Amino acid sequence: GVEPAPGRVKDSGKWQKPRFSRKALMKCCLVKWIIASTQPQDKDSSDSDLELSTVRHQPEGLDQLQAQTKFTRKELQSLYRGFKNECPSGLVDEETFKSIYSQFFPQGDATTYAHFLFNAFDIDRNGSIRFEDFVIGLSVLLRGSVTEKLNWAFNLYDINKDGYITKEEMLAIMKSIYDMMGRYTYPCVRDEAPSEHVDKFFQKMDRNRDGVVTIEEFIETCQKPSAQVLHSMFRLFS
Repeated sequence: GVEPAPGRVKDSGKWQKPRFSRKALMKCCLVKWIIASTQPQDKDSSDSDLELSTVRHQPEGLDQLQAQTKFTRKELQSLYRGFKNECPSGLVDEETFKSIYSQFFPQGDATTYAHFLFNAFDIDRNGSIRFEDFVIGLSVLLRGSVTEKLNWAFNLYDINKDGYITKEEMLAIMKSIYDMMGRYTYPCVRDEAPSEHVDKFFQKMDRNRDGVVTIEEFIETCQKPSAQVLHSMFRLFS
């Protein structure tokens, strides 16, 4: 059947962050893109290890990645085959990442959000996502603890990676999400509505009123039972 459109705004003029289903989350994490290209193969562990020498970038050994993530060796082998099928060089650059997102969200402009998400996955900030970067981030998003997911979310919102989230950074991320969702956000959001909503979020998070949100303030505020409005804001990571 037809799924309801995500991110619908029910009340005119009342801004709400798009609600992401598990299926949408998997799209955002590139899982569908990778797994769709994964072909079942009867190979033992040594075969997958030997495959690593055929690409320009050679990932860490599967044993090390298994220790760093919450994936089994078999899952890592499957993910790696899919990753290599789509990225023979062993690396994903930002333009490829944006192209992937444009396929998942053709109704909107995913360019800016894809840029922010790419930077969150690009752990060593070298302009490309390695298989290791991909599976480590994926492990957190799909199987990490609440704190681990919030740490990852903080890194996404901390656009310049200086260890703090400013109101401008938070607003930039939220606007990029609405640009990506496109026509699924209905009725049209007033230009000033996202800014007003982020003001409320930021006031709750910036506990010492110094104009920035630290990782401690971010996690403490998001984990409070009373912070339901914040939980909806970060539904993407839960």
